[in-house]
Amino acid sequence: MARGGDVKTEFDQGYFDSIMRSAGVQSLERDAAERVLAAAKAAAPVKTGAYKAGLRIEKAEAKYRTVYLVVGTDWKTMLVESRSGVLARALKSAGRG
Repeated sequence: MARGGDVKTEFDQGYFDSIMRSAGVQSLERDAAERVLAAAKAAAPVKTGAYKAGLRIEKAEAKYRTVYLVVGTDWKTMLVESRSGVLARALKSAGRG
């Protein structure tokens, strides 16, 4: 029977990299980003419509996988976010679904 410290485990990082970059994982990540975007657009304050129209998904490469980011491109995105927390709340609500 193994005692504490007697077991050594080695992971094949290349194997995990291939899984994290697979089409299936990317699809799951894109679907999650779509849910966040939909929640953000539903909760976005509409004064001129520019903030809501500026919300979109961007694809980025991280160290071990491709990620999808929900970003705001309107010049006042940071101001709206600091006052209302639309993107933060959208992220939390999409995780519950």
